[in-house]
Amino acid sequence: MKLTLAVTALLGAATLGAAAEVDAILAKPILGQNVPTVEVQVFSATRVAPWSPASTAAEWQRAADALRRRVLDDVILRGEAKRWQAARTRTEWLDGTIEGDGYRIRKLRFEAIPGFWIPALLYEPAKVTGRVPVVLNVNGHEKTGKFTGYIQERCINLAKRGIPALNPEWIGRGQMNAPSLSHYRLNQLDLCGTSGIAVFYLSLKRSLDLLLSLPYADPERVAVTGLSGGGWQTIFISSLDTRVRLANPVAGYSSFVTRTQFPALDLGDPEQTPSDLAAVADYTHLTALMAPRPTLLTYNALDTCCFRADNSLAPLVNAARPVFQLYGKADKFRHHVNFDPGHNYGPDNREAFYRMLRDHFFGGREDVAVAEIPVTGELRTAEQLEVPLPSDNLDFHALAVRLSAALPRSGQPGRERLQQVVHAPRYQVNAERVEMASEGGFEVARWRLRMDNDWTVPVVEISPPNARSTVLVVADEGRVSLGAQIGELLAGGRRVVAIDPFYFGESRLPKFAGLFAILVASVGERPLGIQAGQVAAAARWLHSDRGIGPVTVVSAGPRSSLFALVAAALEPQAIAALEQRGAMSTLKEVITQDLTVDRRPEQFCFGLLEEFDIPQMSALVSPRPIRRW
Repeated sequence: MKLTLAVTALLGAATLGAAAEVDAILAKPILGQNVPTVEVQVFSATRVAPWSPASTAAEWQRAADALRRRVLDDVILRGEAKRWQAARTRTEWLDGTIEGDGYRIRKLRFEAIPGFWIPALLYEPAKVTGRVPVVLNVNGHEKTGKFTGYIQERCINLAKRGIPALNPEWIGRGQMNAPSLSHYRLNQLDLCGTSGIAVFYLSLKRSLDLLLSLPYADPERVAVTGLSGGGWQTIFISSLDTRVRLANPVAGYSSFVTRTQFPALDLGDPEQTPSDLAAVADYTHLTALMAPRPTLLTYNALDTCCFRADNSLAPLVNAARPVFQLYGKADKFRHHVNFDPGHNYGPDNREAFYRMLRDHFFGGREDVAVAEIPVTGELRTAEQLEVPLPSDNLDFHALAVRLSAALPRSGQPGRERLQQVVHAPRYQVNAERVEMASEGGFEVARWRLRMDNDWTVPVVEISPPNARSTVLVVADEGRVSLGAQIGELLAGGRRVVAIDPFYFGESRLPKFAGLFAILVASVGERPLGIQAGQVAAAARWLHSDRGIGPVTVVSAGPRSSLFALVAAALEPQAIAALEQRGAMSTLKEVITQDLTVDRRPEQFCFGLLEEFDIPQMSALVSPRPIRRW
């Protein structure tokens, strides 16, 4: 017994020693500092839709009409969204009107899509004569929503000037501030092949429908304005819907190229970076689409949040101003830089908006006041401004559950179709061996695989004496998390090639990883396709260039197991088998577990579940074996 215990102790110590050696081998860095971040910045910026200036107003008008159609057809109204747009929706005016000094606040709710209600307030002048301008006031990321002080002040000021002001709640904020309406859940709809951004667009479109249905609304004097996320909403709807006659976005957006350069300030959330938008149109294009309608771009020089004047404004002005000049309407395009502290739509910015309304909706009449009317004593509480909503109101998660119920569609799409859906490139590999050494009784080679001059993938190759086969290893937590598992593979006489593809391990992005990943999807690529393409390329490199293999791909975790499965489905020659630990059994787990795109961006690949689930992708691997545990 004592001898047995002693032998066991010695073997245990040897195992721990070997594991420590493997851990040390895996931990040694291969990439240079900031390589993954710089590569994703360059990759994204160079794929943003290029700017194509026109030489005449007529030429630009044709291009503008075509571009609006493309954004609507190829980005927003995909899948079920086409039917949502055509559906009949309801507006309900509710009790609880609040009387003010020269105005009233009416409560209402309307459906963005059937069953998805938006609460709203209409600040209405007490007396309205004839046709008058109307303003859609859209909110930003403030948790307080329509209760926010500066929003109330602007709407009251407009009503006191005789201008009705509609203030709908923004999805996910104010009364709608619920986890199931988080903007990071809109991509659950994307996975099902329906654009999540469509819900935002249709909420804005229905708001305009509602404003223009008012009997006193002048259709030639319709304005939209808002701060931050409200600034984004302003340019988004105003550029695409020409019923808007004047727009004043405030500190709400920048060019996609600018965003790659200033990620700490400008990257933007999923609604601002929807799948494929940047491949069709940059925000420079959307700004130019305002021509020749009056447009005021307002930015804050001392902004502490985002979209600061010094980095955001110039590219937009440089793109849009020449287009306004083509129409002979340069006077209708303005910009205003505010120097008050912080991210604000304060009195200075508000007066710039009132001046814009005076000059373009009232012919510049001197009797139209521009100065802010003090109304802080007239602000209401959240309880006073509450608008009742149905208890069964829809949200992003509920919509995704509905959409996913009948997915994927029947049939077995082929390998080519999978490649198209995930946008997987067939990378050409240029391999650089960084180091060759003997470590811990193994031959260790460290490589950098340069793929299509876009990505550098770090590789650690560990070979035991007389290796009988080769495994390619990937993991959710990166190669450094797999010391024990790799030790077992080596002990079994298997050569191990551990790689960290895009977004994982040494290739991870230390800051703003989720936002960069959705930006990659916005420029028309897919994180899942990049990862699968890198794994497949590494397998081909081993098989074709090195004469090793075909290989078995071993994955650890639900994320790496998905892109490993896609890689194996797309690469039948170089990948001989799959071994997967912790893999999903269905893509619907993304929805049933109510995941958000920032946690697992590659699993929200647009339209994947519409045609493929795990069984359909596994069928493309067959008859090669797949082992899961």
